[in-house]
Amino acid sequence: MQRDRAPNNDPAVLALQALAAVAGDEAMGPRFLALTGMDVAELRAQAGQPATLTALMDFLMANEADLLATAQALGVKPEALAGAARALGGTDW
Repeated sequence: MQRDRAPNNDPAVLALQALAAVAGDEAMGPRFLALTGMDVAELRAQAGQPATLTALMDFLMANEADLLATAQALGVKPEALAGAARALGGTDW
């Protein structure tokens, strides 16, 4: 069952939570690393950087199945992730 997060949640915090979910997923994690060209050490070092968070949100917005799986893992609606992606200045989907 999904729960709604408080509407005033910081988009960067939600993106970091999404990054943790993606990184821990055996299918999404390696694909995200391959698409970004980062290795695990670089991802750890760059996790909080705006460019990394934007890349992660663009990654999720590009694949509905990944977006839905991440939203479910975080217990939020997909719209919350989409809103965070927009707030972080990602690509206009």
